Amino acid sequence: MAQATAKPAKPDYGLDAPNIVKRMVSRGVWTLVVGLAVFFVNRNQYPGPSGALIGVLGAIAGVFFLVAGIMVWSSRVAKLQVRDRLLDALEISDDNRVLDVGCGRGLMAIGAAKRLKTGKATGVDIWSSADLSGNSAEAAKENAKLEGVADRVRIENCDARKLVYPDNHYDVVVSSLCVHNISDRAGRDEAVKEMWRVLKPGGRLAIFDLFHAGRYAEVLRECGVSDVRLSPWGFLWCLPTRSVMARK
Repeated sequence: MAQATAKPAKPDYGLDAPNIVKRMVSRGVWTLVVGLAVFFVNRNQYPGPSGALIGVLGAIAGVFFLVAGIMVWSSRVAKLQVRDRLLDALEISDDNRVLDVGCGRGLMAIGAAKRLKTGKATGVDIWSSADLSGNSAEAAKENAKLEGVADRVRIENCDARKLVYPDNHYDVVVSSLCVHNISDRAGRDEAVKEMWRVLKPGGRLAIFDLFHAGRYAEVLRECGVSDVRLSPWGFLWCLPTRSVMARK
């Protein structure tokens, strides 16, 4: 009998905020378990109140499960769609030099590398496991290999607030779901300024993030940028999302 052929491994770009997803599922399960326990203990003696209580607790559990489901869908489906829209808008050329700030498991850097022939994509991160499941440089490199672009992707350890690259070095700079993880406003502002610093004249910048895109646009305008565009609000991971794009 012929030996079965193993299926090739697929790239995995991780689950965002995995601890929050786990908490949502756990709370949903415990809420449902408590509701069912109370219902079965009291249904004969207090059928009306116990039925109402299981209805309320079941609805609360359903909300927890819904939030977890939206977060998983946002990580597994929606962020890939966001990546493609952003990279399309950046009009990446075959020979561009691209920087992905906060690359995680390589989603944006690898997506950009697929659009390059002679150019290179560099992804930088500090690899926080709380931000993304399985977050590591090795995971990003493995995804690049699985996507067939390992020769066009470089992965490096670097803080977004202190990029080690010279001024005017990259044709395109992109960042997705990274800057909001910097806890203080001054640090987030510095990260945006650093992205702008390493961008070449005529280069394009895109930042997709939670909450703070409006502030990122303000920082860019303070840097003298006139061509700044903000997208309409979206709602992924059960949170407001938005992108800002600029040309140097």
